[in-house]
Amino acid sequence: MADYQRISHGFEPVFDERSRVLVLGSFPSVLSRENRFYYGNPRNRFWGVVAAALGEREPPADDIGAKRSLLLRHGVALWDVIESCEVRGSSDASIRNVVPADVARVTGVAPVRAVLCNGATAARLYRRWLEPVTGLPAVTLPSTSPANAAWSRERLTERWREELLAALGA
Repeated sequence: MADYQRISHGFEPVFDERSRVLVLGSFPSVLSRENRFYYGNPRNRFWGVVAAALGEREPPADDIGAKRSLLLRHGVALWDVIESCEVRGSSDASIRNVVPADVARVTGVAPVRAVLCNGATAARLYRRWLEPVTGLPAVTLPSTSPANAAWSRERLTERWREELLAALGA
């Protein structure tokens, strides 16, 4: 197994002054860090699930601009709970020595009224480090990671749709 490395996040949150929902992951995978954007592993179902949940006909094109546009068009902000940490590869289970993200960068600009966490690790870390800052409870959604094989894409989409639409007031 790979050795622990101290790694900083490496890219900016996605948000604007109209973002009402903040979706948080834990920390970017190796492929996401290489691609310099969220959910860069083509096997991660995040982009397809979120697009379908928001009523889009198809997932955004595989470029950062299209992905950012999808989120911002629907009032969704995207970031991770961790700014830097020690990690082995892409394993959430190996994360240690966390420096949390400065969530006020988003909540100080955007009228965020709901927080959705992509998976249990993001939710656990959010509750520990960021909920005291935001004062907003988080909903834990099933992870879109390919490691979460117990959830089909269809089932993920339904669960994510339910929470995204409720959070957006749609």
